[in-house]
Amino acid sequence: MTETRYAVIGAGWISQIAFLPAVHQTGNSRVTALVTGSPERARELADFHGIPDVISYDELDGYLAAGNADAVYIATPNSSHADFALRAAQSGCHALVEKPLATTVEECDAMIAAHAKAGTYLMTAYRLHHDPGTIDMLERIRAGEIGEPRLFSSVFGFQIDAGNHRLKGSHWGGPLQDLGVYCLNAARHVFSAEPVEVTAMFGHGDNDPRFSETHETVAVTLRFPGDRLAQFMASFGTDARDLMQVLGTKGTLTADPGYKFEHELHLTRHAGEEVVEQVRTPENDDFGAMIAYFSDCIQAGTPPQNDGAEGRADVLVMRAIEAAAETGQPQRTDLPPRPGHPDDTTLRRVPRTDRRLVF
Repeated sequence: MTETRYAVIGAGWISQIAFLPAVHQTGNSRVTALVTGSPERARELADFHGIPDVISYDELDGYLAAGNADAVYIATPNSSHADFALRAAQSGCHALVEKPLATTVEECDAMIAAHAKAGTYLMTAYRLHHDPGTIDMLERIRAGEIGEPRLFSSVFGFQIDAGNHRLKGSHWGGPLQDLGVYCLNAARHVFSAEPVEVTAMFGHGDNDPRFSETHETVAVTLRFPGDRLAQFMASFGTDARDLMQVLGTKGTLTADPGYKFEHELHLTRHAGEEVVEQVRTPENDDFGAMIAYFSDCIQAGTPPQNDGAEGRADVLVMRAIEAAAETGQPQRTDLPPRPGHPDDTTLRRVPRTDRRLVF
């Protein structure tokens, strides 16, 4: 089988715990290089995973131009996503970029245009688009199991360690960008539509020094066409919880847990007060599924469903959420309908592994 070759840009926690272990499980992908600012430490990681090359950020352009990789995976702080994605396009390489895709809509537009010009694919790393539990939940909603979906609610929180780069204002860090993006993206696909209005409020952490540059909590309300509503709260200062619930005209679906890659989605369907069904999704490696899907797209010449425009939509809405919270005024949003939504064509089944090295 043909293998897509990846250069992994950023050898931090998410690469160590999720991406690098998952690549071995895909059958159609491998990593040829770690791109990092800490080459000594990365060499140990590369040796563990059988990765031949460790290069610096300054060496990236030459490495890609020499044809040593087909694609890059960008797992650096949010503020550098656009730069690396543009450099990948200039070298003729596809790009899989962690969410949020970039820090502004303008950056997203530049990334999308650059990859379109280069004839390469830009994909936003929405791993849940390739997760069996998430796809099952969306297909149940589309099939009318709970009638028409009318309300979406969700919470996602945990206690963040001081000093984490996700707390840096210069990187556009914060709970909205790191956690709320999951809730926002889920709501858009639950309703198969784009929000038209947002209101929001920030919580600042009650003088907690961790939140000197960003917010502790965000609470958001989104209005969708048909006067359907979605609400979510995301926080860096709570107990670790993640769940989502969709209330329809004839029933309710609850996913608890709903987002984390370490756990399978557990789905409960209610009709009134009665529990009608409980489903525990079979084990699957969401990162491996995401990688396998993108490699399939590259090898088949098929554009990915969760493309740059998908990531751009969430960035536009998140910027509107920030404006709503800062001004206290509702913000209108205007987005074109998505041409498609996650379904069984984006689904991949990849076994998990316990083999990983985390510093």
